[in-house]
Amino acid sequence: MNRRDFLTTATAISGLAAMTRSASAQTPAATETPRFGFEAVVRVAEEAAGKAYEAPASTLTGSFADLNYDQYRAIRFRRDRDPWAGHSEFALDLLPPGLIFHEPVAIHVVENGVARPLPFDARMFEFDSNMFPDGVDFDQIGDMGWSGFRLRTPLNRPDVMDEVAVFQGASYFRAVARGTQYGLSARGLAIGTGSQQGEEFPIFRSFWIVRPTEDDRSVRVYAHLDSKSVSGAYEFVIEPGAETVFRTRSALFPRVEIAQVGIAPLTSMYWFGPADRAQIDDYRPAVHDSDGLQMLTGDDQRIWRVLSAHSRLQISAFQDRDPRGFGLVQRSRAFAEYQDAEARYDLRPSAWIEPRGRWGEGSVNLVEIPVENEFNDNIVSFWQPAQPLQPGQRHDFAYDLVFAELPPDNAPLARVLATRSGIAINDPKARTYVVDFSLDLFTTADPVPEVTATAGSVRNPYWLRLPEENRLRLAFNFFPDGAELADITARLNGPDGPLSEAWIMRWTRD
Repeated sequence: MNRRDFLTTATAISGLAAMTRSASAQTPAATETPRFGFEAVVRVAEEAAGKAYEAPASTLTGSFADLNYDQYRAIRFRRDRDPWAGHSEFALDLLPPGLIFHEPVAIHVVENGVARPLPFDARMFEFDSNMFPDGVDFDQIGDMGWSGFRLRTPLNRPDVMDEVAVFQGASYFRAVARGTQYGLSARGLAIGTGSQQGEEFPIFRSFWIVRPTEDDRSVRVYAHLDSKSVSGAYEFVIEPGAETVFRTRSALFPRVEIAQVGIAPLTSMYWFGPADRAQIDDYRPAVHDSDGLQMLTGDDQRIWRVLSAHSRLQISAFQDRDPRGFGLVQRSRAFAEYQDAEARYDLRPSAWIEPRGRWGEGSVNLVEIPVENEFNDNIVSFWQPAQPLQPGQRHDFAYDLVFAELPPDNAPLARVLATRSGIAINDPKARTYVVDFSLDLFTTADPVPEVTATAGSVRNPYWLRLPEENRLRLAFNFFPDGAELADITARLNGPDGPLSEAWIMRWTRD
């Protein structure tokens, strides 16, 4: 996990200013400095890609050195030092270094089209005296750089500036929509996720945050992403609300050929649920930030891939062309389904990626990593282009990232509501699966279940209506027949085609 390099960025901006002065000398009419925008960050990224990568380094000093978790949380940004103080719709918090956040992050504010850096200043923080009884010697604290920033807005109440988004750690960022709490994360880029060579974590080295006007209902953020394999420019237009939307575009400049690249990556946590809690001794029925990968393919197919707990790393790739949407979703939204009054998994948001433009051929990839608790993110989804990203070229991607309770989709298809499984009652060699669909479309017509498996065999599929629960339940037995792994697919069909989305679950012999 690394951070932005202020010196590299400042040098690139100086070069940009020099080019502007040169152009002004040749063209007397061009006397104004260009307004800072996305293409300025593109030039920073392209110039950096032409040089060898140097990881940013910073030594934490004074009160920021050797912090434990509680001490780090006891350092709070002073609201009176907000660079946007007095703005009625948005507030900006700067985040301190320390704990695992030790690489410096350069932060700039953009006003009236002009970018200016915000130098690190430890006096912009309050230090809880219970955790720092000896006080803070500011003279021993050097310029370590920030670790990120947080945006606030009146999201749930007009008189409270709620957190709505935070950028901190490598290229990670999180956001909430109205009525939700922090859960899964997004990232700028993923490289080598789940590969034997190990994962590379690009970093956001620098941010440029545009001060919104009083009439603005969105915040524009630019970022320079960097790693040993790639340099890139990003723009996020963040619109908070019942759906918090990140209108995103990026320009990537690889230093080397990158085959295992993840565009629009999402990272979440799944420990257990009703389908895979046999070995879990816990009072809660389920523990997860997301319970499925939802997809809308380029040919208008709707897929629900259930997340699962496995003892070995699992990677799934869903081939597609010009995908219309995908995301990690928390469909189970009732408190009773978790019984966790502290973590409130029922309030965790879903995240939905909607590509803009044509992305061509590739695959939506899902990586499921074994875990033994709820404290580590172990689920990753992303788009992997079919062709590697080539050095010396610019690769552009644009998409909307939506944080909401559920992704927007009004298609007249039955949705999967829940998945359960257990050993078959009449045959211990088999496993029974129970899949609940929404009942709305089946009040009169009788569906025809279609259940298949890539290995083993499926027997005795049947369905029944549960009108009190507003569900249609599909059940069947799966026999592994010696297989080690199988992807099981189920769908409810009518005379004119599918009546439900496709349900998919991976079974493994643990």
